[in-house]
Amino acid sequence: MKGVPLPRARAAPRRRIWISVAVAFIAITVLWAYLYPPQDYTYPTDPLHTAFSLQEPQTCFHVLDSGQIAIFEKLWELFFKGHEGRYTIYVHASREKPEHVSPIFIDREIHSDKVGWGMISMVDAERRLLAKALEDIDNQQFVLLSDSCVPLHNFDYVYDFLMGSKHSFLDCFDDPGPHGVFRYSKNMLPEVRETEFRKGSQWFSIKRQHAMVVIADSLYYSKFRRFCKPGMEEGRNCYADEHYLPTLFHMMDPAGIANWSVTYVDWSEGKWHPRSFRAKDVTYERLKNMTSIDVSSHITSDEKRELLQRPCLWNGLKRPCYLFARKFYPEALNNLMNLFSNYTIF
Repeated sequence: MKGVPLPRARAAPRRRIWISVAVAFIAITVLWAYLYPPQDYTYPTDPLHTAFSLQEPQTCFHVLDSGQIAIFEKLWELFFKGHEGRYTIYVHASREKPEHVSPIFIDREIHSDKVGWGMISMVDAERRLLAKALEDIDNQQFVLLSDSCVPLHNFDYVYDFLMGSKHSFLDCFDDPGPHGVFRYSKNMLPEVRETEFRKGSQWFSIKRQHAMVVIADSLYYSKFRRFCKPGMEEGRNCYADEHYLPTLFHMMDPAGIANWSVTYVDWSEGKWHPRSFRAKDVTYERLKNMTSIDVSSHITSDEKRELLQRPCLWNGLKRPCYLFARKFYPEALNNLMNLFSNYTIF
């Protein structure tokens, strides 16, 4: 009678181990690529979006509404038409129940405390919009506009311009005059030095990783909240919406920003507020001129009144700077609507 062989011990499940190792390796690789992207290559989208979403990446449009958003909604509706799934809209509403004339803006409001011009509450509104938009992993570009902004190009041009860029478009320059570095407070030391203090337009278009930096920051934000406001010591009037983000990214990731805004603003009148365009100002020639400007310009506020210019470089190539423009009076709407298909053909 033959003996019954004893059962052999089962080998370790090597296949499962290798699967676990592979999954862990992929996760680490994606995280590393997200945090430390190579300098000579730009991901067309966030690596995390590529890994976890089957949807096309979206450009997110944030609108700071002062109560007049309905005026240009029909123009924006024309801009967005046919591109559903490629954009999202978030409106920071100044009213409890804002009125809309376009369905694409309905129920897109984010409410908060009242926003004051030149106050840190303006930055708070921007951060709140970004925080809400970051909840959607498909949002990869974050554009901040006002309710008096209009598009200068068609949607495809804007989408390809922003999605294909290596940089975030954030205005940033060094102004040695009273409207620049004079607004700096030594109370910001040691985190923010005077030599790092920068100025720029608040209207930006930033990538997802930079939007996350804005939301995650508390150190520099707290300094600007406490020491950058109107009516400070020695007659300083500091406006956080002009200085916080330019200074933050000049310190955190200077190579990651283009140092110019994609929103055209006319400061040629030299006043506290930029020029506003009326119906008679809205002509095909003027709008096409805005779309052909390929140099970003600033004038310092010191006695020298120095003209600072830099070419608008898109991935190293000189291209026209502006995708949007402001400010426009409500009376300009009809002219803009009539000209839209002509001046946005590119």
